[in-house]
Amino acid sequence: MELRKTSLYSTIDMVPQMEHYAGTLPCEQAKSRPSLEALRKTFEVKSPVRFGWIYGVKIPCMMNIWGVTLFLQLTWITSQAGIVLTVIIILMSVTVTTATALSISAIATNGRVVSGGTYFMISRSLGPELGASIGLIFSFANALSVALNTVGFAQVVCDLIFNVHMVDYTNDMRIVGVITVTALLGISLAGMEWETKAQILFFLVLMVSFANYFVGTIIPHSVEKQGRGVFGYRSDIFIENLTPNWRGPTGSFFAQFSIFFPAVTGILYGANITGDLKDPSSAIPKGTLMAIFWTTLSYIMVAVTSGACVVRDASGNTSDIMTGNSTDGCVGLACKYGWNFTQCTESQSCQYGLANNVQVLVMAELSGFYYLITAGVFAASLSSALGYLVSAPKIFQCLCKDNIYPYIGVFAKGYGKNDEPLRAYLLTYFIAIAFILIAELNTISAIISNFFLCSFGLINISCFHAAITNSPGWRPSFPYYNKWIALYGAVVCVVLMFFFTWWTALITFGVIAVLFGYIIYKKPKINWGSSVQATKTPSPQCLVMTGPPNQRPALVDFVGAFTKNASLMICGDIMMVSQPGVFKQSRNASGLGKLKPNTLVLGFKSNWRESSPESIGDYIHTIYDTFDSKFCLCILRMMDGLDVSDESDFKADGISDNSHRDQIKTVFQTAQGKKTIDVYWIADDGGLTLLVPYLLTRRKRWHSCKIRVFIVENEQDIEERRNEMINLMKRFRIKVNDVIVMTDSEKSPQTKNMDRFLDSVAPFRLHDEQQEGVSVQELRQKDPWKISDKEFEALRLKSERKVRLNEIIRKNSQHTALVLVSLPVPHSDCPSALYMAWLDTLTCGLHCPVVLIRGNQENVLTFYLQ
Repeated sequence: MELRKTSLYSTIDMVPQMEHYAGTLPCEQAKSRPSLEALRKTFEVKSPVRFGWIYGVKIPCMMNIWGVTLFLQLTWITSQAGIVLTVIIILMSVTVTTATALSISAIATNGRVVSGGTYFMISRSLGPELGASIGLIFSFANALSVALNTVGFAQVVCDLIFNVHMVDYTNDMRIVGVITVTALLGISLAGMEWETKAQILFFLVLMVSFANYFVGTIIPHSVEKQGRGVFGYRSDIFIENLTPNWRGPTGSFFAQFSIFFPAVTGILYGANITGDLKDPSSAIPKGTLMAIFWTTLSYIMVAVTSGACVVRDASGNTSDIMTGNSTDGCVGLACKYGWNFTQCTESQSCQYGLANNVQVLVMAELSGFYYLITAGVFAASLSSALGYLVSAPKIFQCLCKDNIYPYIGVFAKGYGKNDEPLRAYLLTYFIAIAFILIAELNTISAIISNFFLCSFGLINISCFHAAITNSPGWRPSFPYYNKWIALYGAVVCVVLMFFFTWWTALITFGVIAVLFGYIIYKKPKINWGSSVQATKTPSPQCLVMTGPPNQRPALVDFVGAFTKNASLMICGDIMMVSQPGVFKQSRNASGLGKLKPNTLVLGFKSNWRESSPESIGDYIHTIYDTFDSKFCLCILRMMDGLDVSDESDFKADGISDNSHRDQIKTVFQTAQGKKTIDVYWIADDGGLTLLVPYLLTRRKRWHSCKIRVFIVENEQDIEERRNEMINLMKRFRIKVNDVIVMTDSEKSPQTKNMDRFLDSVAPFRLHDEQQEGVSVQELRQKDPWKISDKEFEALRLKSERKVRLNEIIRKNSQHTALVLVSLPVPHSDCPSALYMAWLDTLTCGLHCPVVLIRGNQENVLTFYLQ
């Protein structure tokens, strides 16, 4: 447990520490404590601001989804496609975004995502070639979305002041747009705290606007509103507006789909600001999926209510009210309600109604108070623009930090406690201004749709590929994703890209191909690892010393249980040669391409007491050589099955007929039910001790088994240590049934068990009374495997600990499916017979398979998405 070092008064004022007084001892130098001047003048640095799932993901995602399309285009889309097809467009869009959200949730919970959001996830899943390409395009798409929502805001402002022009309508939109995006830039530069406060304010305004709209649909409507086609809920209007009425060049299903789709692309906001979230792996799934649900419901409700209340064509002229009961010559549904809009309908000159007013007026006319809808438009468009203005620079900053493309490293620099990408903000600002000058919503929408679809497709491909390759590093804690849903999302995204605007899709893929080709050509010096390059994923690639594989089926089945279809297993044999050169050539043949063994698997030498000293020495030195080669090591002991015997002889209980060797069925080939796998994680080896049981539980026969982890700690810190380990398991995304703290591992073992250990090593002892005038050094040279009294006493405490640990294991794990125990790493001068006795003592007395396991001290489990 780390001791407290700072005082209650300040983060730089220290508690009394021995290091501060070390200078009073000879040859020691004291660590400096802060001076009085430093205590008086130094200000404490505030920690970066981090947000939870509601304020950090849910609300911003909802605000990004509720963009200009909700108020400016949804009612017009309803008039074109009809209520039924509009709902289908909404639901089809949501199936794509939901599939993508599930994939994002799986990727985000498969490790700690530090920053860079979507780019970081794709690049670390599919590699830098596709990741960097799509990162550049996705950053650009977010910058374009700033322009889209700003133009929508400017359009509403210009409509409100239609009688006053600075230049003309189009140029007025450009001027208002540039002023608006400049103001938003100021908020962004102020930091995430100000951006979040602005988003909350916009959210409250939007909620009031929504309430105003839905209340307005049920109250009586004035003559002026009826003249503009608003009649309230009428079954005839609802039925009439169920079916489509295509008009103009955009009068088709996919044209309307492409116009609507940008309205649902804001789902990635939370993923794009992962560096500003307290717990991204929890916040992103909850916040994103909840945002999709509520915004989808609101879109459908607006489409249905507007389609049930407003006719498609209206003149807006109160003189068109019919004074008599006759409807002769009157065309249109409004005739039933006493209005004659025939003239403008036939001449296609109607200025009002669901099909003609593509501005804010339809929702405003339906509402209780007109200008609250205007405020809602301002809130929706400004919040979306602000959200994209924040996310685009953060994605681009992460891309620049990876130093993959030339000349963009200048934008990697961050400022302040939150590492704000100020330079990237300015770049996004100028890109947005360039597209604001286009001042055409539908043109910008088509480009954005393709860029976002491409990004969504690659996110889904990332999830699908990671799941289908069954990589050991793929351990998402989010359980509700599905690889086939991810594949569906990817395919649909590609199909929709071509259905929307085929030429934009070709340009998008062309740009990706060029960027992809550049990275292939340059070969940047990075080593993230990816699902495409599965050999980089930390996983056990095993060399199994089986001899003929059918002679040691337990070894083959054990390793196959966690490597089949996932990593490498090579069955090896000991080859005795007289010429060293022959061995040097043959050992280079091990492996397949980049697949090289990193883990040696041995059987336990059960007959070690009867073996020759040379045989024991060879076995132990194989272990030593494994550690010296920085390999991982597993030693399997089967109490009722296969043991490794001297001179590679085959010995299995009750089996001696070679004709039956191929038919041996080991415990690793049978279903284990709901037994436990007990892991005694005594030493931190990089995580292999945990990774192997996790890989086993991914197999059908072991899937129902529960993992229990046993750790060592003193009695004072039990709960703290246990909670720390539980949190560690969560960060590793490994589900464990229980974490058990062993507080009695340092107690003395029982006398009978210690006596058994002493008996096992007695034949290998080198007692002082045996010397008879011969020095110990001479005897050690003659019999190096033997244990001198001095060595035995020096290592006695370690021996007692091994005996005591075995007692604990036999007490807790007698009837488990499998036991894994951290393999002790011996000192180079440890006698081989003593070390062999330790291994025997640790694993004796159990009825289940026991694995002594040790990683190479390099991490195979990480928090991060790499």
